Amino acid sequence: MKNLVIDEAFLQQVETLQMLIKNNVAGQFGGNHKSKTFGSSCEFSDYRDYLAGDDITKIDWNAYARFDKLYLKLYNDERQMHTKIYVDASRSMAYGKGKKDEQALKIAATIAYLSVNDMDKVSVYAVRDKTVNDVFTGLLGKDAYTGAVGKLNEVEFDGDSYLSDAILPSNVGYGDGMSVIISDFLTDNDYERAIDHLASKKRDILCIQVLSKEELNPKVRGKMHFFDSETVERSYRKNITREIAKAYKQALDYATGRIRDYCAARGADYMLVSSEDSVTRVFFEKLVGMGVLK
Repeated sequence: MKNLVIDEAFLQQVETLQMLIKNNVAGQFGGNHKSKTFGSSCEFSDYRDYLAGDDITKIDWNAYARFDKLYLKLYNDERQMHTKIYVDASRSMAYGKGKKDEQALKIAATIAYLSVNDMDKVSVYAVRDKTVNDVFTGLLGKDAYTGAVGKLNEVEFDGDSYLSDAILPSNVGYGDGMSVIISDFLTDNDYERAIDHLASKKRDILCIQVLSKEELNPKVRGKMHFFDSETVERSYRKNITREIAKAYKQALDYATGRIRDYCAARGADYMLVSSEDSVTRVFFEKLVGMGVLK
């Protein structure tokens, strides 16, 4: 990409955002992230007396009911999660003046930061055609993140993407954290099998649909000639009337509803994001409001 999307100013913004979330939400991504599969730990070990400042979620309330005293449950090991982020790097993600591609990279960088900040591993992949390409993998800690996150600026958005064909053959892991797919999901290609596959692997799933302001609320009228952003041979000539604009809005509602409902049926989280939304709005308002950060 020509512009540096992930720069020092953006990273400072993300760090400020992390502090806002930390001060307003008990827990988030990371070593303390409660996976739907495992919970926050793996094997019970022993009890000890509760001390002021301990994590109250580890109090054994059954023991309190029996002995009228607070005991804390101890575990042999806190399970480390692995956040895996898949960025749709097709040409359609570069459509619009609002820079869907830049928004996708910012969201990926922010989720990665929240993960390493709480001691999770994180990997980011660019999906192009039928291939999952490593951007960086298995990062642990802020130093590793700082050294690698700039690689997101090198992601090129071009060609088509086949999310299912790309993700299914890759190593997605089993029940050890969250998988995030960032895409416009405006494609004839299949993405449902990817969601099903991740669900079968007991992954927590978050699908983030990024659309430009032109896609969400087009203003065009009159005679227009459109080209498919991923298959330039396909084009569309039409006189854009009020009826055509209304039909487009209905088609868009269908497309967003399709991915939203599919996620809901598989126990996955879904979020629609405008390319114009600030990172603070995306994370502090939307994801916290949804309960994804909790």
